Amino acid sequence: MIDDLVALVRSRPAVGATRLVTLDGHSGAGKTRLAGTLARALGRVPVVHLDVIYPGWDGLAAGVELAVDWVARPLVAGRRARWRRYDWTADRFAEWHGTPCAPIVVLEGCGAGSAALRPFASTAVWVDSPARVRSERLQARGDWPGYAPHRARWAEQEEALFAVERPWEHADAIIDNGPSPNCRWPGAG
Repeated sequence: MIDDLVALVRSRPAVGATRLVTLDGHSGAGKTRLAGTLARALGRVPVVHLDVIYPGWDGLAAGVELAVDWVARPLVAGRRARWRRYDWTADRFAEWHGTPCAPIVVLEGCGAGSAALRPFASTAVWVDSPARVRSERLQARGDWPGYAPHRARWAEQEEALFAVERPWEHADAIIDNGPSPNCRWPGAG
């Protein structure tokens, strides 16, 4: 599956100065793990995680807009991406970080496949998993105790955003990241 995804990413034209690969899906779908696997398979390309950009537990939609301004637009223009890390404990933005423009950059997180980011993406991937699997994965994570009190409110934002954006309908690949992972190519019969 990963070899096919790598081939797809490499076959897609760059948008401006880079091939921005977006990985979108619900919390617990396996986006972060897939991003790491894909980045290594592509030759250790940079990965930007939206969870360091979202401005708090009510900031999913705002995080998408920040990703456009801080990450996508600069990379496509051939410039370094710069974003402020959100400090979830202090509930405020902290220091600036950056990623140099590279031939391929992976952007992963809920909302990465949103309409605002689509013009900048060369490859869009929707990562899907059954709700039960997502829940088990979330509860197994080390950050679960801090996430658990906010899970329902974050899930409401995901559902609202995905109901409008429908990123799976615009994806170049759909990864079923459940118990038996596989990949589908929309429109490929």
